[in-house]
Amino acid sequence: MLFSHALRRFGQALVTSLSFGLLAFQATAAEFTFTAIPDQDESSLQQRFGKVAQYLEKTLGLPVRYLPVKSYPAAVSAFRGDQIQLAWFGGLTGVQARRLVPGSEAIAQGVEDQAFKSYFIAHRSTELKPSDSFPEGIRGKRFTFGAKTSTSGRLMPEFYIRQHLGAAPETAFSALGFSGDHSRTLALVESGSYEVGALNYAVWDDALAKGQIDATKVSVIWTSPTYPDYHWTVRGNLDERFGAGFKEKLTKAFLDMKDPALLQVFPRSGFIPAKNEDYTAIEETAVALDIMDKIE
Repeated sequence: MLFSHALRRFGQALVTSLSFGLLAFQATAAEFTFTAIPDQDESSLQQRFGKVAQYLEKTLGLPVRYLPVKSYPAAVSAFRGDQIQLAWFGGLTGVQARRLVPGSEAIAQGVEDQAFKSYFIAHRSTELKPSDSFPEGIRGKRFTFGAKTSTSGRLMPEFYIRQHLGAAPETAFSALGFSGDHSRTLALVESGSYEVGALNYAVWDDALAKGQIDATKVSVIWTSPTYPDYHWTVRGNLDERFGAGFKEKLTKAFLDMKDPALLQVFPRSGFIPAKNEDYTAIEETAVALDIMDKIE
């Protein structure tokens, strides 16, 4: 009888333990996780997306976690491996990620992202001056892109380099680098390590407004034509995973984002709807340059 009583107690304890374990698993499974391409230094990214996580958590009513990554390819890999359900991608990384995860969708972009642009910048030693025409004087200089799969820091700048100089970057310049992010590109050109570089216009404008650029050492010499770029992309199984209507609720959370302080961390004036077809030109350009599938 004592044995039977002990066995019942053990069984009850086991059921209770399993119940708590199941609840813990369900709580973990319900966590919504997102990332962003690391286009700036880590402190800037934490500031930007830590606030976004707090906003989404309050709006969506479930735990939200920002997962930092070390590189553009790492952001795509995390999306592909289902470590994240949402990502703030550039035009090229977004196209790459959606090709790897069928059913995924672009849902929102910044107002400014429908007409994004790149700046070509130069160190004062080059004596290159701002111009409305492509700066052919960059030929033969030491040039740095940003990340290899950056739309504004590599893809579109390379497109215009090939178009105007009639040569691949490897042969057009005396030295070619990939800084890894826009902030680093700015620092390398400002220091003179590279004579010329290309970067996201918003990173330059933000740094200039904050007094972080020495205008006696580096300047913008050319602004590219516009193209679509940054946007939010989601995996296609959100409603199955987090409940019916979740994707619509998430999209609305971005479209309804009105707090100027929150928008400034991007910086954007607001968000508008986006769809996969908006980035067809980016995909076609990447295919033409043979970098569409070069994610590593």
